[in-house]
Amino acid sequence: MKRPEILSPAGNFEKMKAAILYGADAVYLSGKIFGMRAAADNFSVEELREAVAYAHERGVKVYLTLNTMPRENEYALLRDYLESLKDIGIDAMIIGDIGVLLLVKEMIPTMEIHISTQANSVSSADCLAWYKLGARRIVLARELTLDEIKAIKANIPEDLEIECFIHGSMCISYSGRCLLSGHIIGRDGNRGMCAQPCRWNYTIRGYEITEEKRPDLKMPVEEVNGETFIMASRDTCTIEHIPELIEAGINSFKIEGRMKSAYYTAVVTNTYKMAVDSYFSGNYEYNPKWYNELLSVSHRNYATGYYFTDSRTDANTAEDTGYIKDKAYLSVVLEYNEETGEALMSQRNKMKLGEKIEVITPGRIGREIEISELYDEDRNPIEATSHPYMNFYAKVSEPLLAGDIVRAAD
Repeated sequence: MKRPEILSPAGNFEKMKAAILYGADAVYLSGKIFGMRAAADNFSVEELREAVAYAHERGVKVYLTLNTMPRENEYALLRDYLESLKDIGIDAMIIGDIGVLLLVKEMIPTMEIHISTQANSVSSADCLAWYKLGARRIVLARELTLDEIKAIKANIPEDLEIECFIHGSMCISYSGRCLLSGHIIGRDGNRGMCAQPCRWNYTIRGYEITEEKRPDLKMPVEEVNGETFIMASRDTCTIEHIPELIEAGINSFKIEGRMKSAYYTAVVTNTYKMAVDSYFSGNYEYNPKWYNELLSVSHRNYATGYYFTDSRTDANTAEDTGYIKDKAYLSVVLEYNEETGEALMSQRNKMKLGEKIEVITPGRIGREIEISELYDEDRNPIEATSHPYMNFYAKVSEPLLAGDIVRAAD
């Protein structure tokens, strides 16, 4: 059985470094234009060059999302953008539009093409059509069951790979083709500007819906056969089904979340890496603590996506409003001094001396440690790390590694 790639989100350089340190085989990211997450920090052309060099030095691939649907007047800009990317060394481009695909093949004929989930591929016939146009990987629509994925895999060439989302937010739409954001506030989700209105908090008064932060924006409630439909999906979590996903022949396990934190990227990547490692050790045993790790990151109620349910009969809607918040991400370890037992850390959230904390290390689940002393960068004793991104020293109860993440225990 071929080992699947773990593909992690990289919304910025910090998140990319976290993904790589915690076990990603590849990362996907976007430039400043033509990507479906326009609100992420994203990468300038020079930052892309630096990111690709950084990843390749560590044996990690970089895929660029080029998955918006450009309008007629945008193709001149797209040509200029592709010209600037020719010599960067990107490993593949993720594309959802046939016109973009053909332009990339014209301008960068050696570029590997991955077809975005925005293309809604749900059959082997669809996959084969993209294959004939030069695609070497299909990111399947998220609405497919595992049995349907197996059937597709059995009917496509061996050198045509399939990629599937295994963790993260789901859209109430067909693999992301949603008009709600554009309809409500004029931000087109299909051009990278989705405001995620399916995840806002709404109040129904009479026959109108009002969003809590937009009281003047009133939407009529329409009832059909006594029912009203509200849109908000549960997040996907497949950590309990890693053997089935591997044995289905999925080539790449994709983690959603370019808008999420570096902490999210590290924890989710680390957890799925441990599960995949366990499977290929020949002695797989599901560890319930893996699921607890995934509960520690920001998420909605978890479900298994549509792998085991039919999207046409179960909309996978969330039961509770809002996100379940992650454990507080307190700091990241910069270096550790064996002689003094102290770690130099960079603050991410306020940490107080005496509070219970945990540390996460690549390849290990979170474990509780003690911090007995805190000092600022000038070696003055402190009771708390009060300043954003301040560097500080902490006397810790066990050796730590650069890149370890410190979080609140509760």
